[in-house]
Amino acid sequence: GSILGAINFLVTIINMRAPGMKYFKMPLLAWTWFVNAVLMLVATPVLAGAVSMLLSDRIFGTSFFSPAGGGDPILYQHLFWFYSHPAVYIMILPGMGLVSMVLPAFAHKKIFGYKGLVLATCGIGIIGFLVWGHHMFTTGIDPVLRSIFAFMTMVIAVPTGVKIFSWLATIWGGTLQFTTAMRFALAFISLFVIGGMSGVLLAVVPFDVQVHDTYFVVGHLHYVLFGGSVMTLLAGLFFYFPKMSGRILDEKLGKISFWHIFMGMN
Repeated sequence: GSILGAINFLVTIINMRAPGMKYFKMPLLAWTWFVNAVLMLVATPVLAGAVSMLLSDRIFGTSFFSPAGGGDPILYQHLFWFYSHPAVYIMILPGMGLVSMVLPAFAHKKIFGYKGLVLATCGIGIIGFLVWGHHMFTTGIDPVLRSIFAFMTMVIAVPTGVKIFSWLATIWGGTLQFTTAMRFALAFISLFVIGGMSGVLLAVVPFDVQVHDTYFVVGHLHYVLFGGSVMTLLAGLFFYFPKMSGRILDEKLGKISFWHIFMGMN
């Protein structure tokens, strides 16, 4: 389903754009979905292969991951994380696209650094495939590999930082309208920065080894995924629901729910 959905998005964006709409004229939400679909198309078959091998081990007695038959359980981790780290970006990129639509609307300004945001999105898509090993620092992988994965994990903070500063520059000096959608979008920026900073700490091998399998990692994940994906989903819901349905959502109830979710999550 994920693979076919990704193909659908790619074919739609590549072949069915409005006449005269060049790639660098597309809305940022379309760009994030485009990169997202590429990630799904490349990463998901690896997971499908890994679970097929696991199923084969369990049912047919093969030894892909069983040391007793010459297999390697670390291979399963490599295959699993090769999919599962890009999966994090699969979950956050559409949200970043939504924020890129919400902030200019309620700051009453054009998005700052459109091309930079597009290139940063593509950069996240490419580097996202080169960092999976930071989940495996405690598995005894080669020290040189650990250094490479640590470096690449820090590198991926650069395109993410480009996005953060572009969003801040968009709202800087704007006529801000603090609607519910805008509040969720701004909450996303603050929470995602906290999640991202804890992620850079986890890229440091000795620190990661100490906090591996602790609530520090759980906190990092939830700041990025709840503070990231869920906040952007809610910003998008409040922003697009009136456009799709012709009905305005109640702003007073929206603001009450925002503060409950924001404080409760923290």
